[in-house]
Amino acid sequence: MSIAPTQTYRSADPRGGPRIRIEKYTPGHAHAWVSDADTGKRARWVLVRSLHQTPTTRTGQPRRTGYIREDA
Repeated sequence: MSIAPTQTYRSADPRGGPRIRIEKYTPGHAHAWVSDADTGKRARWVLVRSLHQTPTTRTGQPRRTGYIREDA
């Protein structure tokens, strides 16, 4: 999995949620610095293990937690 600045992710929550953009990430670290993708506000740390490349799990179930990459 490759994480890089400018990538955008959407919330996996079925009820909706924020879209985020990666601002800073150092390979190998457990967190990435993100901000709101639309406004650039609300900057915060997010665990890298919460950033997913696909909308489904290994068993084919839809993801319900974390963030799913949009610009793959």
